[in-house]
Amino acid sequence: MPQTLTVSQVTAYIKSIFAEDALLPDVWISGEVSNFKQAASGHCYFTIKDGGACLKSVIWRTAAARLTLPRDGDAVVAHGNVSVYERDGIYQFYIDHLQAAGAGRLWQEFERLRGQLAAEGLFDEGRKRPIPERPRRIGVATSANAAALRDILRTLSARYPLAAVALAPCSVQGADAPPAICAAISLLNRWSAERERLDVIILARGGGSIEELWAFNDERVARAIAASAVPVVTGVGHETDFTIADFVADRRAPTPTGAATSCAPDIRDVRPAVNALAEAAAELMAERLAGAREDVTRLAARSRRASPERRIASDRQRLDDLQRRSALAMSHALGDARGLVAGLQLQLAALNPQRVLDRGYAIVLRDNSIVVSTRQVAGGDAITVRVADGTFDATVEG
Repeated sequence: MPQTLTVSQVTAYIKSIFAEDALLPDVWISGEVSNFKQAASGHCYFTIKDGGACLKSVIWRTAAARLTLPRDGDAVVAHGNVSVYERDGIYQFYIDHLQAAGAGRLWQEFERLRGQLAAEGLFDEGRKRPIPERPRRIGVATSANAAALRDILRTLSARYPLAAVALAPCSVQGADAPPAICAAISLLNRWSAERERLDVIILARGGGSIEELWAFNDERVARAIAASAVPVVTGVGHETDFTIADFVADRRAPTPTGAATSCAPDIRDVRPAVNALAEAAAELMAERLAGAREDVTRLAARSRRASPERRIASDRQRLDDLQRRSALAMSHALGDARGLVAGLQLQLAALNPQRVLDRGYAIVLRDNSIVVSTRQVAGGDAITVRVADGTFDATVEG
C-alpha cells in the first residue's frame, strides 16, 4: 500500500516547509486591516487583505503591549513570520511590529541601525551607569515650548523640588533635530564639567508617529548619548514607543513624565530619612557643644591661672620678698664689712710706725731709704733722723 500519513503529520510537514522557507520566517507585508479583535488574554486577531487575497494575522500580548494597535480599515506595513496553525490547518501571519503604511522602510532602517550598534556593544547592560538616587542637578534636553518640558518640570517640582534643573533647548523633530539634540547633550556635558556638576540628563519628547520620533533613531544621537560623561535617561514618545536612543541610554522611561519620576525620588519618601539625619545631626551637635563648653571652661580656668594680672601680682609679691631679702643681706654684708674694717683698723694701728716713734724710737733714713744695719752707712754720710715730732739731719762720725 502507498504510505499513509495522518493529518497531524501532513500539517507538521507543511509547517516545516514554512519554517525552512527563505522568505516567510522574516517578512514585511502590507495591506488593510479588517475584523480586528483583541481578546481578554491581550492577544490580537485580525485579517490583512488587499484586492486579491486575505491573510489571517496574530499579534501576541507581549508584542501588543508595545505597539500602536490598528483599527479596521487602516493601511499598515507589518513585520513578522508566516507559519501554520496546526489545529485549524491554516497559515497565519504572526506580527511583531506594525506601522502605518509607508513606515516599512523606516522600520527596516531602524532594525539595521539597531543591529549595528548592538554589535558594537552600545546596548550592553555592563556599560550603563546607575542614576543617583538623590540628584542635586538635572539637565534636560528637549524643546523649550513642548508639553514634555512642562510635564518634566511639574513632576520634578512635585516630587523633588530640591533638585535644580539646567535646560538645553533643542529641536526634537525634523531634519534639524539630530544635530540639535547632539549639541544639547554636548552643551550639558560642558556645563557639568566647567560650571556645575550634573547628576543626570533627561532626553525627552512627547509621543508621535515613527516619522515624528525618527530623530531619536539617528546614529549621531545614539553616539552622542553613548559618549556623554553624564548618565542619560530617555523619555521619548508613549509607553509603546521604542527608539534607538532608548537602547543606548543608561535608563529608558516610557514617557517624559516617567523620565522625571525615574530621576527624582518622592520627597515624601525621603522626608523620614531626612528627619532621622536631622535628629542625629542635632544629637551630634549637642554632644560637640557640650564638649566645647567643657573645653572652654577648662581653658578659662587655665587662663585665669596664667592671666597677666595674676602673674604681675605674683611677681610684685616676689619682688617685695626679694627686696626684703636683699636689704637684709645687704645689712648683714655691711655689718660684716664694718667689723672687718674695724679689725683691720686695729691691726693697722698696732703696726703704725708713729706709735713706735711716740715710744722714743727714731727712724734713720739715708737717701730716703730706711737704715736697718750699720753696714748701710759710713763716717761722714749725711742722714735724716725721724722722731715722734719731726725730722732732723745728722752726719755719721767714726
